[in-house]
Amino acid sequence: MADYNRHPEVDAYLEALPDWQRSIAEQLRDLIHEAEPEIVETIKRRTRPYFVLDGNVCALLAAKDHVNLFLYDGAIVPDPDNIITSGHGNKTARMITFHEHDKIPRAPLTTMLRQIAANNRVGGWRKIKGTD
Repeated sequence: MADYNRHPEVDAYLEALPDWQRSIAEQLRDLIHEAEPEIVETIKRRTRPYFVLDGNVCALLAAKDHVNLFLYDGAIVPDPDNIITSGHGNKTARMITFHEHDKIPRAPLTTMLRQIAANNRVGGWRKIKGTD
């Protein structure tokens, strides 16, 4: 288990998941914090774990047969490894879906998370795109 400040409600959200979903979500959580140690965990929309740094970076959502990682990047962060599974045309967030035996694409995801955090530090994707 990596060393970072854990939000107790994020802990509770993950603990309630089936084992395989909890495992994926915990791996993603650790990777998010490794990618950008200044990211802070919180809960939004009553129960959803969000990871923020000068704005939303990403969020987790477990569904019936998968785990979604929403990336709040306004579709401006490059995806040369094609890890985004949906939301390509979404103006706010894109998504990576993980099923039970999927491997997490650590290197490309780390690169994307770092770019989203860097974009947030300079005002966020809306400012970068000029849609403020």
